[in-house]
Amino acid sequence: MKRQQIALKMSDANTPHAMQVQAPISIKAETAIADPDTCKFTVSTIVQAGGPFFFTDTAQAASAPLAATLFALPGVASVLIADNIVTVSKSANTEWQTLKGAIGAAIRAQLLSGAPAVLATAVAAQAQGRSTEIVREIVQDILDREVNRSIASHGGAISIVDLREGQLYVRMSGGCQGCASSEATLKQGFEVMVKRAAPEITEIIDVTDHQSGQKPYYSR
Repeated sequence: MKRQQIALKMSDANTPHAMQVQAPISIKAETAIADPDTCKFTVSTIVQAGGPFFFTDTAQAASAPLAATLFALPGVASVLIADNIVTVSKSANTEWQTLKGAIGAAIRAQLLSGAPAVLATAVAAQAQGRSTEIVREIVQDILDREVNRSIASHGGAISIVDLREGQLYVRMSGGCQGCASSEATLKQGFEVMVKRAAPEITEIIDVTDHQSGQKPYYSR
C-alpha cells in the first residue's frame, strides 16, 4: 500500500500541470530616437492581443487597467498597447531614470495578476472600427504631445490637412518647410508613430510646397 502511494505521488509530479513552470518576464526599454519623450517597452510575452489600443488620459484608460495604472505614475502622457509592446510618452519635465523602472514594474505586476491589460469592452469596441473623427483625434494628439514639441526647436510644425479613405494629408511649416530633412522627419518619426497608434491610416501624404521654403537648417 505504501509503495502504491509513493508511485501515485510520483505520477502526479509528472503530469503536464505540475511540470508547467512560469517563465520569467523580461522587459526591454528603448527610448525613441525621433522623440526622446517616448519609450517602447518590449515584453517577452503578450501583454494584450490585438489592438493597438491608444490612451491619452485617465478617462480613456478606464477601459484598460494597465493604462490606468501607468497614468497614475507622475509624468505619463499617453499609453499605447499592442501585443507584446507598450509604448509610453512622458511630459518634457519628467526624467526617464526613475519612470522606466516604475513602468516596467507596473507591466510585470499586471501580467502576473492574470487580469487583462485591456477590458473586453474596449477590445470589442476596437473590433467594430473607429470613426474618422476618433482617428483624427489620435493623430492630433501625437502631433501635440510628441512631434511638434520635438521639432519646435527650429520653428517647425506639422498640421493635418485632411483624412479620408485611410490617407492622411499633412502640411509642414516653419523650419520644416523646404528643409532637406523634412522627409526623414515624416518617414522615420511621425509616420512610424501614427501607423502604430492608428493602423487605419495606410498612407501619409505631404502636401507642403517645399520649393517656397527657406531651407533654414539643411540644404539638398
